[in-house]
Amino acid sequence: MTRSIVIAAVQANPTVGAIAANEAQARLRLAEARAAGADLAVFPELFINGYPPEDLALKPAFWRAGQAAVERLALETDDTFAALVGVIWPAEGPGRRPRNGLAFLAGGRVQGVAFKSDLPNYGVFDEKRVFEPGEGPSVFTWKGVRLGVPICEDIWSSGVCAALAAQGAEILVAPNGSPYRRTADRERTGVARARVAETGLPLIYLNEVGGQDELVFDGASFALDARGREVMRLPMFEEAVGVMRWSEGPEGWTATGAPLAGWMDGPGEVYHAMVVGLRDYVNKSGFPGVLLGLSGGVDSAITAVVAADALGPDRVRCFMLPSRYTSRESLEDAEDCARRLGVRLDEIPISPAVDAFAGMLTPLFENRPPDLTEENIQARIRGLSLMALSNKLGSMLLTTGNKSEIAVGYATLYGDMCGGYNVLKDLYKTEVYEVCRWRNAHDPFGVAADPIPDRILTKPPSAELRPDQKDQDSLPEYADLDAILHGLVEEEASLDEIVDRGFPREMVERVQRLLYGSEYKRRQAAPGVKIGPKAFGRDRRYPIVNGFRDQVSKG
Repeated sequence: MTRSIVIAAVQANPTVGAIAANEAQARLRLAEARAAGADLAVFPELFINGYPPEDLALKPAFWRAGQAAVERLALETDDTFAALVGVIWPAEGPGRRPRNGLAFLAGGRVQGVAFKSDLPNYGVFDEKRVFEPGEGPSVFTWKGVRLGVPICEDIWSSGVCAALAAQGAEILVAPNGSPYRRTADRERTGVARARVAETGLPLIYLNEVGGQDELVFDGASFALDARGREVMRLPMFEEAVGVMRWSEGPEGWTATGAPLAGWMDGPGEVYHAMVVGLRDYVNKSGFPGVLLGLSGGVDSAITAVVAADALGPDRVRCFMLPSRYTSRESLEDAEDCARRLGVRLDEIPISPAVDAFAGMLTPLFENRPPDLTEENIQARIRGLSLMALSNKLGSMLLTTGNKSEIAVGYATLYGDMCGGYNVLKDLYKTEVYEVCRWRNAHDPFGVAADPIPDRILTKPPSAELRPDQKDQDSLPEYADLDAILHGLVEEEASLDEIVDRGFPREMVERVQRLLYGSEYKRRQAAPGVKIGPKAFGRDRRYPIVNGFRDQVSKG
């Protein structure tokens, strides 16, 4: 008789700390999986508590609440239907940290808990700070099938999966909390195939979906049979339940009946990450909507578009705050963009406030000539005005600086850096244009076709804080700046290596100086969506006071 088991992979969207809501969501998904004929439902890593919990994981009341939730969820199981649910499991003994666990629920109770062995401590991860590692991997038996349960990082090296195979596991079920980055799907499938090849066992890779602070989880769950062939693929950036029947045959265990969704790539993938990150940050935080300054430039335009796609145009409000240096073209372009999106746009001229500050401060400036100070006053008046509107209206202010600007400090602290969230924080300026062009060619959420006027994409970028100002008056061309920054930030390349790529020594040294000198600004910047391999903040943690500077040794 052929052995088989029907497994439901639940790709769902928890909220960190919202244990009651996560429990309720799990209960609904359990019912859905049971109705679909599943024998076992599997949830992502730490689904009940939410991932990543950071130092919330050190709170004993938080452990106890999660444990109580899975004990209640166990009542939804019986002798025919079981579940694997991620949860923080309380510490054993005083002074011990809790563990990252996966509870096996069957027969109306918690039958056992598997613990994560390999705790990641790099990039955005700091699990060694808050968790005790498991003492060894676990195998659970259900419907006569032995299931090995490596948790997330446990599959990124061979040891845990090899140990599970040695314990007699027949199928590997790996729940994950793996944040989005551009290369994630290729890296995950490559690692999974390596484990399948080493063990000869099929592997179910289940990831969560949704936004949590600066991280976005893209889902993109999949399953490989014992020969490394994809037998399930769930969509990116969407909740889904993948039900698959695993049957043992001459070629080992293989699955049938599961969905094989197409996956995104390129700027479209990045755009969806931006939308999901903003949507969940706003909704999970309880804001009624967002507002932003719409300047007629490319950064604020794409931010407004992302907001409208994420929340709907009725929850987005834009403000144009012109000064005496604002061009007629910028006014027209902002109005055109707002009209295409269907968002409300109000105009608040800032000249009266600029004049008032001049009257207040000129006597104290001691006849010094105008300089960057007067430019920053304009930006800070805008920031003050937008924050006042945010306070009064209750909507969260979005800030619109891109990674290029944030990297070199081409942004005004307490001015255009004001805001609660930034969807462009991890996108270089050249990448902003790529995403804009993609969005103008696609309308994935049915909000607005071709939302960004062509002139916004073709005119030279300008802060418009002085007459005839252009970004390239102060910075290298963005193509050069972004390439140098990528070398310094993502690659940690030496100045010699970057100069060897054809960039002038003086330019490379200046960009390094600006990058290091702007760390204090970045520490005070709004959170934003992580897109690439090394985002400012949790990924890249440089000291503010930093006396090191690399040197060019050649020439």
